[in-house]
Amino acid sequence: MATRIPQFTVIPPLPQTGLQPWQYGFYTAVKQNIDMLTGTADSNVTANKSITSGGITVSAPPEQKMKQVTAKGAGVGLVQEQQSVPLLDDYGKLLSNVQTLANDVANISKTLEILIQQLKGST
Repeated sequence: MATRIPQFTVIPPLPQTGLQPWQYGFYTAVKQNIDMLTGTADSNVTANKSITSGGITVSAPPEQKMKQVTAKGAGVGLVQEQQSVPLLDDYGKLLSNVQTLANDVANISKTLEILIQQLKGST
């Protein structure tokens, strides 16, 4: 899918007559700021250009796989020690849960890094 980058029209110059000096200064500053943010002031200067929704191209992260913990804490009771020891199956489920969660965090982190880079722009 192609991304359409928004195009902005240049604001025409202010009239030289009919404005009070403070009005001319104020409107000139507003026009310059808008021109900088829309990237219409100078095609070579893009450092101050604002980001528009079309400028963000990072995809959403993959669907999170970790929905709930599958390890239930089932264990074997040791009568003499009065303790419960988890079953090997539960250790395996917990290990799998931790790995799935780590993969989910890595995917979100990668997506966030790309988004931050796009927000910073080229430096």
